[in-house]
Amino acid sequence: MVEIGKTNTLKIVKEVDFGLYLDGDDLGEILLPKRFVPEDAEIDHYLDVFIYIDSEDRVIATTQVPYAEVGDFAVLKAVAVNKVGAFLDWGLMKDLLVPYKEQKEEMQEGRSYLVHVYLDDETERVVASSKLNKFLNNIPAEYEEGQEVDLIVADKTDLGMNVIINKQHSGLIYQNEIFQPIKPGQKIKGFIKKLREDEKIDVSLQKAGYERIPGVAGDILEKLRQSGGFVEANDKTSPESIKHMFGVSKKAFKKAIGSLYKDRLIIIEENGIRLKG
Repeated sequence: MVEIGKTNTLKIVKEVDFGLYLDGDDLGEILLPKRFVPEDAEIDHYLDVFIYIDSEDRVIATTQVPYAEVGDFAVLKAVAVNKVGAFLDWGLMKDLLVPYKEQKEEMQEGRSYLVHVYLDDETERVVASSKLNKFLNNIPAEYEEGQEVDLIVADKTDLGMNVIINKQHSGLIYQNEIFQPIKPGQKIKGFIKKLREDEKIDVSLQKAGYERIPGVAGDILEKLRQSGGFVEANDKTSPESIKHMFGVSKKAFKKAIGSLYKDRLIIIEENGIRLKG
């Protein structure tokens, strides 16, 4: 079944002066305009194409790759605003519409917004919305505390940063637990911290027990927190520099970062160590 708003692999069935026709199954033959036809395309070969409805209500194919497909969340830039709504650049010749009724705040040309891409049931057109909560699951989550999850950073609140968990649920990272720069639309790993009685979810960017790590390893983590998540020191750093920065021997430092690396709390880079996000 061919899905509008998604990338599909379709068979070439006919060549015409203005492009190729692809087998769209229940949607019939779908035109791939000539400007998008690969040079090596041949009848009976298959192409990966994105399917959408054009401004003339025709089902159309393109080999251009959009920044987001139906079901995705993405940060996209508004390139035009008129009485219909805002139009976002999503990598295709035809911009992506956010109707006024789907704007959490009135969008402005030149600004970027986190939106959800979806298929409008009435028009079958691919559109977007910045009212993200409409597209999240209201069924109580069945996560386990400590479970690793995929996060999309949403927006800032007085308490911290709202995030989208596994593209399904809303969660919150408290401000005093954010030790690295994060911004809306960023995709990062996180951990379920607490499933609250009000069905809200607290999320952490570090494993549970992070703040209770004792000794040199705990001191290193605290230094990382205070330094925005990165410290310019690793196992190649001189003993004198390590002594100055952490007040310990290089042997103790190497043992501690080895333990933190094994527990997947840090990343050891060429120029230093970084908290794992």
